[in-house]
Amino acid sequence: MKVVYILTLVFLIVSCKEKARTTLSAQEIVDKSISVSGGEQYRANDIFYKFRDYQYASEWKDGDRILKRIRLTDSTKVVDVRGNRGFSRFVNDSLVTLKDSIANLYANSVNSVHYFAYLPYGLNDRAVNKELLGHVTVRDKEYYKVKVTFDQEDGGKDYEDIYLYWFNKETFKCDYLAYKFYVDGGGIRFRVAYNERFLGGIRFVDYENYGASVGDSEFYDVDVLYEKNKLKLLSKIELEDISVEPSN
Repeated sequence: MKVVYILTLVFLIVSCKEKARTTLSAQEIVDKSISVSGGEQYRANDIFYKFRDYQYASEWKDGDRILKRIRLTDSTKVVDVRGNRGFSRFVNDSLVTLKDSIANLYANSVNSVHYFAYLPYGLNDRAVNKELLGHVTVRDKEYYKVKVTFDQEDGGKDYEDIYLYWFNKETFKCDYLAYKFYVDGGGIRFRVAYNERFLGGIRFVDYENYGASVGDSEFYDVDVLYEKNKLKLLSKIELEDISVEPSN
């Protein structure tokens, strides 16, 4: 009996150590997700696509990332540009002076579309804080559930927003995300990725965009509400005419 007890104890110790070695941190999960979704290709290519009534472009120039939104009509071309030096608007190639409040509004709008288009790229930005909440099952698949918050410095206007990401435990791809926001009265959104395609080695998806009328505490269980079909489909986020070209 003593030998059996000792062997059992050794087995438990080895099992615990093995489990500790195989447990991934939130940072490691995000790193793996970025790697399988595009990795270095995000920084080696310029990306162009259409979303609703606008053309969008993400370009690299001298190591800086330039985000653009372009609106074309019969007589007018409006180009919004967001870069390290701030925001600028050009109408028919002429720079337009804007009030700071309006410029910030446009800059945030441009950044928001680009942010979602390239996820999970961006989750390693300096202001991002990541926390592994646990392991969950959604629609019979296992996921790492990761919480993301932002520092006030470099976290943007909406730094108080809280995000949740569900990373597939086998593929490390992000299949679901949710966020709680506070502007315009606030709210909760839950997005389901679909229509996956790879262009230039970069993963692109579209999203079903759901809304949830729940309290702050219930936000963390929004995946459970999704499984119970208690979320309302608000819209679909679809990228069109995507092209990926090597940066100069």
